[in-house]
Amino acid sequence: MKVLVPVKRVLDYNIKPRPRQDGMGVELSGLKMSMNPFDEIAMEAAVRLKEAGMAEEVIAVTCGPASSQETLRTAMALGADRSFHVESPADIEPLNVARLLAAVARRESIQLVICGKQAIDDDSNQTGQMLAALLGWPQATFASAIELDPLGTMRVTREIDGGLEIVSLRLPAVITADLRLNEPRFATLPNIMKAKKKPLDLLTPEQLEVGIQPHLQCLQVFEPPARKSGILVKDVEELVLRLRNEAKVI
Repeated sequence: MKVLVPVKRVLDYNIKPRPRQDGMGVELSGLKMSMNPFDEIAMEAAVRLKEAGMAEEVIAVTCGPASSQETLRTAMALGADRSFHVESPADIEPLNVARLLAAVARRESIQLVICGKQAIDDDSNQTGQMLAALLGWPQATFASAIELDPLGTMRVTREIDGGLEIVSLRLPAVITADLRLNEPRFATLPNIMKAKKKPLDLLTPEQLEVGIQPHLQCLQVFEPPARKSGILVKDVEELVLRLRNEAKVI
């Protein structure tokens, strides 16, 4: 079984994002970039399947400019066997990403795609679902546990509003990883060195026969209004009084 893991280069989660001066995006110049945390969880899940003898190869893929190759090297240091870099603009939208991933999945005869449930830069939570629809495969989103039996049936525990849901699906399939699926490993120095020798192939949308013309336009990026600080009250009576006279009905 071949497992495909899409990864994305995003602003490091420890850095507070701020809008660019022109208001048309988030400032990234000179700031630390890293792999999307949910993609790290997806990569760990795929590597564990390989270590358990249930997958023969883990392939990482990313869409973006040349700087995205750094994220692919990280993915291979975490356990991916090889990777693909699909050259595209940095602000490619989710539908076009899904179309590119679908083309790579067909090209490589992938049986399972594990991706993060969302990227922390746009929080779209769309790519995995769109990918499953384009491929015509079953999907299990927000996975917090994955089990695969020898017959090729997957049992996925999903986190939903009311608790947990267990779904069963046959391969090929698409799974999106939630936060509690696992604890990603750290890339060790020997694995980082080995990753430099692993295959990293370049692809273009034209080679995949996929058009990536944008359908969305960003109008403005701005910070949310600052919230007023709270106040302390002496006792319950004062709290009730303030709630009665000062609290606003929404």
